[in-house]
Amino acid sequence: MTRQGPMMAMRADVRKARDFKGTTKRLLQFTRPYALTMILTIVMAVMGTLFGIAAPKLIGNITTLLSVGILSGGTTDIDFVAVHAILIQLVFLYALSALFQYLQVITMVKVTQQITHTLRSRIIAKINTLPLRFFDHQPIGDVLSRITYDVDTIGQSFQQSISQVITAITTVLGILVMMVSISWEMTLIALVSLPVSLLLVTNIVKIGQRYFRQRTKTLGQLNGHIEETFGVHPIIKVFNAEARQTKTFDQLSHRYFLDSWKSEFIAGVMMPLISLVSNLSYVAVSVLGATLVLNGQLQIGGIQSFITYTRNFNQPINQVANIGTLLQSTVASAERVFEFLDEPEEAAEASGTAPVPLKGHVTFDHVCFGYTPEKMLFQDLSFTVQPGQRVAIVGPTGAGKTTLINLLMRFYDVQSGSINVDGIDIRSFSRKELRTIFGMVLQDTWLFNESIASNIRFAQTQTSDDAVLSAAKSAMVDHFVRTLPEGYATLINEEANNLSQGQKQLLTIARAFLADHPILILDEATSSVDTRTEVLIRKAMERLMAEKTSFIIAHRLSTIRDADLILVMNHGAIIEHGTHESLMAKNGFYTTLYNAQFEPEDETSR
Repeated sequence: MTRQGPMMAMRADVRKARDFKGTTKRLLQFTRPYALTMILTIVMAVMGTLFGIAAPKLIGNITTLLSVGILSGGTTDIDFVAVHAILIQLVFLYALSALFQYLQVITMVKVTQQITHTLRSRIIAKINTLPLRFFDHQPIGDVLSRITYDVDTIGQSFQQSISQVITAITTVLGILVMMVSISWEMTLIALVSLPVSLLLVTNIVKIGQRYFRQRTKTLGQLNGHIEETFGVHPIIKVFNAEARQTKTFDQLSHRYFLDSWKSEFIAGVMMPLISLVSNLSYVAVSVLGATLVLNGQLQIGGIQSFITYTRNFNQPINQVANIGTLLQSTVASAERVFEFLDEPEEAAEASGTAPVPLKGHVTFDHVCFGYTPEKMLFQDLSFTVQPGQRVAIVGPTGAGKTTLINLLMRFYDVQSGSINVDGIDIRSFSRKELRTIFGMVLQDTWLFNESIASNIRFAQTQTSDDAVLSAAKSAMVDHFVRTLPEGYATLINEEANNLSQGQKQLLTIARAFLADHPILILDEATSSVDTRTEVLIRKAMERLMAEKTSFIIAHRLSTIRDADLILVMNHGAIIEHGTHESLMAKNGFYTTLYNAQFEPEDETSR
């Protein structure tokens, strides 16, 4: 078992829980399935400690036998039979102590891993039930921190603190009994140092924690600055910002130096002071012990055993400081995990299924929606899309284009009104069933660290290789994939650096071809593709969208001239609608948007 002293306690990034008692009680509920195992672990920890505690007194007995024999007449008068018997007992005690400690450790590790596995499983399950609204204001890094750092902190606490608490209590009581059995007078002298040491530990740790927390905060800022500098290094060079970045680094580095010096200075004071108190206690114990030996009230081996017990008696002081700090951090981490698990989930699922065959008739009926109740984005939004129509949604940034699609996919629920597919409110479907209706290709490509074939069949994992090949040919993917050394088995790395942006977009389009959903959502799907490839893909899209209702979020207005219906949005409202020709004839907002994209080019061509 690793024993951490008070300096390690100060170095910990201590976060205090707001409800220590309530969170601790809830955390302990996770141990209920392992109650018998926990009891067995406690018993093994007690036994391992007690066997170790008994050993120093037997060693003192050996010293007494040797000293008595030598003083009586030399080595010939030493009772080697008794010494040999005690040595056998010592080996037996130390072996049992080691065995119980080993069993306690591996049992506790198993329980700990089961608890952390349960917590992580609940977090992952929770993520799948949270609405997208939660992630709008929650940093992804913070969620990852709860899954990794906070759960690991809880696991380490279960693994260390429980056994340390039991060991510390057993050690204190056991050693105290053994010390009193040797000499109650020396025990009183030894106990005088205990409150002095505790007072020093608690006060110095309290001061040191402040400096260590500040150092941790500064280190985080320094690491963030370094990561940012390397991440955008080309940008820094382009704008000649090397000197500014270096100056910021120097400032943070100097602040970290000062924080480190202060914290390490306080930590460095700790052990010398405790050692001074302990050494003074040893001197007093030794003087009193020698006096008792001279008076015939104590055997010489008793002094040796007692000093050993005195040294071991101080170890729980360090453990108490470490355990207190560890428990604070653990309960704070548990509180963060429970806060996440208590987040409101998506509205209850319905049990309805989508009509088959699906016609694709979509209606927004007096829809009102806002990301916050006090700031509504849509007010009484209504429109109808006929089956098989190609609907383009255009407008400036912030107009509500993506929000409209999010409502259609039921990533968010409307505050009032309804969205209907083939006359049925989408809230009547289960979300899983609803999302089998829609195929989506986003402007931002999302590929997984798997083969090209696996990425194409992501939504249809049981699809045959022939179907994958057909989808790839339809999306103009097959040609460039065959040029790769491993073809469709090529592994896409984490950043997909082995593919161009256009190729990545083509793969997501192939994925949509293979899924073959009855309603399509295209968020500027060809924005990252060169002009020649765009022409080919648009032809493929014509085949893909045939007889399907399609929603196209368009930023390049030249791509939606052939749309059956164009919805022009601004500030959450549909301000114009119609075909390209009819909207241009109105000479309104759409005309302004369209001309803003093409007038500079026309003027240059003149």
